[in-house]
Amino acid sequence: MKNNVCLSLILCLLVNLAGYSQSAVFESLSFDSQKLGRKVSYSIYLPSDYNTSKRNYPVLYLLHGYTDNETNWIHMGQMKTITDRAIANEEAVPMIIVMPDAWDTWYVNQYDGKVPYEDMFFEELIPYMEKTYRVRSNQESRAIAGLSMGGYGSFLYSLHHPDMFCACAPLSAAVFDDSVMDTRKAKSHKDLFNRLFGPGDEHWHKNSVEKILSDWDENKLPNIRYYIDCGDKDGLLEGNFQVHQIMRQKNIKHEFRVRGGGHSWTYWRTALPEVLKFVSQTFSRS
Repeated sequence: MKNNVCLSLILCLLVNLAGYSQSAVFESLSFDSQKLGRKVSYSIYLPSDYNTSKRNYPVLYLLHGYTDNETNWIHMGQMKTITDRAIANEEAVPMIIVMPDAWDTWYVNQYDGKVPYEDMFFEELIPYMEKTYRVRSNQESRAIAGLSMGGYGSFLYSLHHPDMFCACAPLSAAVFDDSVMDTRKAKSHKDLFNRLFGPGDEHWHKNSVEKILSDWDENKLPNIRYYIDCGDKDGLLEGNFQVHQIMRQKNIKHEFRVRGGGHSWTYWRTALPEVLKFVSQTFSRS
């Protein structure tokens, strides 16, 4: 009798486990890029009901920072744990999160055409994700966010392609004015930034968040919700504050948060729940 009871309990447990779905993260997958002539690695988060439903999901492209890769949001940012919790608490909707590797490209097309990363992102990466996974392909279901270099990249992409995203959340974005860029091209990142932006200011101005915003036509405001977050001890705060002021002058709606903290994963881990909530609210409006 006791054995039968134990067996029944085990069977019930197995049935329950079989019906219980968990989210999944697949690290360092890749696809072949014709534009770059190499494989592009990416990691992806799939929500818990992905394998048990047939519906399509909104997508968040989550960009990494300088010297990082497609795995850092997972291991350092605790992305899966934070996203699982937000969805379970109904603070975020189930979504797919794509984390591509960008190496040290700063997400731009290199000035000499040798590494057209931005073209690859929009002409190959996004179509590949929409063909391979059940990703919704409309603007209202596509968001972008990132930290530091990835914050710059997310900002830049939202301005270069304002019809592609419904929400943009740059965290500690590496946005600079001309004077800071001139210093970096001359000293701290001389080889890198000269390789990316070339001599002179022409290509830099095409990719300068501040310059693009300053020149923005106020009669054609982007239909994008912005959430900008930077720590009060972050060396990039000044650039983020300047962008905030320009956006106010241009009447571009946005949220600007300055919280206690610096340029660190401790800060970005606390920012991610708010990003997920923000983009989910934007998805839900569509």
